[in-house]
Amino acid sequence: MSEQSPTGRRAAPPRGVLLPLMLAQFICSFAGSNMNVMINDISEDLDTTVAGVQTAITIFLLVMAALMIPGGKLTDRYGRKVCLNAGLALFGLGALISAVSPGLPMLIVGNSILEGIGTALLIPPVYILTTLLFTEITTRARAFGAINGMGGVGSATGPLIGGLIATLLTWRAAFVFQALVIVLIVVLSRRVLHDPLPPDRTLKFDTVGAVLSSVALVLIVTGILAADDNWWLTLALIVAGSLMLALFFRWVHTRERAGHEVLLSTSLFRNRASNLGLITQNIQWLVLMGISFVVSAFLQVVRGYNAIQTGLVITAATVGLLLSSFAAERMAKRRSQRALIMSGFAVTIAGIVLFLILAGLSTAVWAFLPGLFLIGVGIGAMLTPSVNLVQSSFPDELQGEISGLSRSVSNLGSSLGAAIAGTIMVVQLGSRPGSSYAAALVVLAVIAAGGLVAAAFLPGGRPANAPAAGPQVPSAPVR
Repeated sequence: MSEQSPTGRRAAPPRGVLLPLMLAQFICSFAGSNMNVMINDISEDLDTTVAGVQTAITIFLLVMAALMIPGGKLTDRYGRKVCLNAGLALFGLGALISAVSPGLPMLIVGNSILEGIGTALLIPPVYILTTLLFTEITTRARAFGAINGMGGVGSATGPLIGGLIATLLTWRAAFVFQALVIVLIVVLSRRVLHDPLPPDRTLKFDTVGAVLSSVALVLIVTGILAADDNWWLTLALIVAGSLMLALFFRWVHTRERAGHEVLLSTSLFRNRASNLGLITQNIQWLVLMGISFVVSAFLQVVRGYNAIQTGLVITAATVGLLLSSFAAERMAKRRSQRALIMSGFAVTIAGIVLFLILAGLSTAVWAFLPGLFLIGVGIGAMLTPSVNLVQSSFPDELQGEISGLSRSVSNLGSSLGAAIAGTIMVVQLGSRPGSSYAAALVVLAVIAAGGLVAAAFLPGGRPANAPAAGPQVPSAPVR
C-alpha cells in the first residue's frame, strides 16, 4: 500500500509507476485500430470475407463499450491492481489465441471476446490509479496527458505498426506483438504499482444492473451499424436500447432508495461539469476514430496506398497528438480546462477543413499532412483536460464508478465514430471518387462543432496549480 504524508495527502507515487499505465492504454488502443489495415490479409488467410473480419473488429469495440462500466465497478470489490492483472492476463491470452486462429470463429473468441473483456477489466484501473496516485491538477494533467497521448499514439500508429508487421512478417505477428507488450507491462508493474486503497470484499455486485446496461449499449451501437442495410431495423434497435437504458436507470434508482449497492450511482449525473465533460469525451473519441477510419479507407481505396504508406501518412496526426498531449501539464498551468477543450475542438475542425481543401487540390502526399497534423494537435490538446475534469469531480470512493462510466462513454464514442463514418461511406452519395469520404469528414466536423458548443458551457475553472477539483478523501473506504 502507498504511504501517506503527515499532512494526510498521499506521498508522491513511486518512480516509474506511470510507464506501465501508459503502455496498458497504448496496447488497448493499438488493438482497436491495427486490424483496419490487415483486413484483406486476414480474410484471405482465414478463407473468410472482409465483412467477417469487420464484424470481428466491431464486436471487439462493442464488448469494450458494454463491459467498461461493470469492469470499473469490480475494482471496488476486488481492487484496482487485481482487476488490472486479470485484464492483462485475458488480453494476453486472447492475443495468443488470435495469433494461431485457424478460422474466423477462433479469431472472434481471441480478439473480439477475450481481448475485449480484458480491455474492459484493465482500462478502468489505469485511470483510477492515476487519479488516486497523482493528487494535484498539474501532476495529474501530466499523467493523464502521457496516458492519453499513448492512447492516441496506439490508435494512430496501429495502422502503421500493424501494416509494417503484416507486410514484413504476417498479420499473426501483430498479435504476438500485443502479447509481448502485455508481458512487459506485467514485469514493469510488479514492484512499482500498488493499490492506494483497500478493496471492499463485502460489496455485492449489481448483476442485474450490469446486464441491463450492457444490453442497452450493445443494442444502440448495433442499431447504428445496421443503418446502411435496414433503417427500420436501426430504429427498432436504437429504441429497444433506449428503453433498456431507461429500465437500467429505473432499476438503479429503486435499489438506491432501498439502500442497496448499485452498479452506477445516480449522484454521478448530478455534477454539471462532469456531465458536460463526458459529452466532450464521447465526441472526441467519436471524431478521432471516425477520422482514422475514413482517412485510412480513403488512402487505400481511392488513392491506392498500401498499409505501410497509409500508416506513414497518418503519422502526421500522431506527431501532432503527441506534441499536444505531452504538453498537457504546461498548458494546464496557463489555461482553464474549458479553454483547452474548446481550443482543441476548434483546431480539430480547422484540420478537417484544411485536409478536405488540400486533398481536393492535389494528389501529392504533402497535401494530407498539414490537415492531419492539426487534427492530431486539436484532439491531443483536449483529451487530457476532459478526462482530468471528469475524474477530478468526484472523491476517491466514487473513482471506480466514474472511471468505468468515463471509459464506457469514450469507447462508445469510438464505436459510434467507426459506425457513423462507415455507414456514410457505404451510401452512394455521388459519382465522383472520394465524395462519400468527404461527406463523412464533413459530418464528423459538424459533430466536432457540437462538442465545441458543449465545451462552451463548462465552468471556467480556477488556476491549474490549485489542488485537484473535488473533495480528496485519501482515507475513505471504497464504497
